[in-house]
Amino acid sequence: MQYLKRLIGLSFLCFLLLGSTQYEIRTESEFHPYSERIPHSDLEIKMVPIEGGTFLMGSPNTEKGRNSDEGPQRRVRVNSFWMGAYEITWEQYTQFLDDNAQNISERSITLRDGSKMVVDGVATATPMYIDMSFGMGKEGYPAINMTQYAAAMYAKWLFAKTGRFYRLPTEAEWEYACRSGSNTAYHFGNDESQLAKYAWFKSNSNEKYHKVGSKSPNAYGLYDMHGNVAEWTMDEYKADYFKSLKGNPSSNPLFEPTQLYPRSVRGGSWMDPAEDLRSANRHGSSKKWKQRDPQMPKSIWWLTDAPFIGFRLVRPKETPSKQEIEKYWLSVMEDF
Repeated sequence: MQYLKRLIGLSFLCFLLLGSTQYEIRTESEFHPYSERIPHSDLEIKMVPIEGGTFLMGSPNTEKGRNSDEGPQRRVRVNSFWMGAYEITWEQYTQFLDDNAQNISERSITLRDGSKMVVDGVATATPMYIDMSFGMGKEGYPAINMTQYAAAMYAKWLFAKTGRFYRLPTEAEWEYACRSGSNTAYHFGNDESQLAKYAWFKSNSNEKYHKVGSKSPNAYGLYDMHGNVAEWTMDEYKADYFKSLKGNPSSNPLFEPTQLYPRSVRGGSWMDPAEDLRSANRHGSSKKWKQRDPQMPKSIWWLTDAPFIGFRLVRPKETPSKQEIEKYWLSVMEDF
C-alpha cells in the first residue's frame, strides 16, 4: 500500500508542476465557447465561457425549503472560467477508464516561465466490478458512481491529454454558474411548477437519470444544473461555510479538504425533491455511498451506492501558475 501511495504521489508531483503548455491553446483574449476534442476519439466536451463577477451566494431566510447551511448570504467574487455545458457522459468517462497511463508519459510541457518538463504517467481508474450505471443506460447519459478523487483524476487526465488545465468547480463557481445572473430559488425564478422544463427530479424522472441536455438550459447555456445528477465540487463540505468566508466580497473561496468526508456536491439529482435542486442547496458526501463495496480498503475510484452523483468540469480563463496548480491538487493526493 505504501508503494502504491508513493507511486501515485510521484505521478502527482510531476503533474502538479504543469502550467500552460506547448499544445494549441486559446489565449485569454479568445474567451468564446469551444469544444474540447478528446484525443484519439470523436468525442467532444462543449465548454461555455462564464464571465467572472460578484454575486450574492446562499439563500435568504424566506426561501422555501431553505436549510441552515445556506447562509447567512454573502457577497462572493469569482474569476472568469469556462464550464462544461453538460455533465460528463459515460462515453467521455470511459475514454479515461480505457486509457493506459503510459500513453501520456514522457510528454514535454512548456511552463508559463518558458521552462520545460516532462509529464509523468497519469493514474487511471480501476475497472468497474459491477455495472455502475445500474442498468439505467450509458449512451448519452451522465457518468455516475465515481468518487471525488476519480472525478479529479479525470480532469488531470484530460489536462495531460490536451495541455489545457481542467478541474472540478469550487462551490462558489458552481453556484455562480448555476444562478446565471439570477437571485431566485432556481435559475429561472421561484415558481417550482416550472422546474420540470429544466430538470429531472423525483417527480418526473421515473426513478432513473436521463440523457444530458434533454431539458432547457439556464441563461448561460448550461444544461442540467438543476437535477439529473448531483455534481462534485472541489470543496470540503462545511455546514458553517458562509460564516467562514473572509472578505467582502470573498474572493474565489475554496475550502480545501482536510478530511475524506464530507465533500460538497451541488445541484440535486433525479432522486431528489424539488427543494433539493435549488441553486443554493448544499449536500455533503457520506461513507454510506461506499457501504456495499466488498473491497478492503474501500475503492478510491468507485462508489457503490451513489447512482445520483456525477460531475462537470471547469477551466479557468487564466491558466494557473505552478504554485496554484499544486494548491488545487495536493489536497486530493494527501486525502486519498
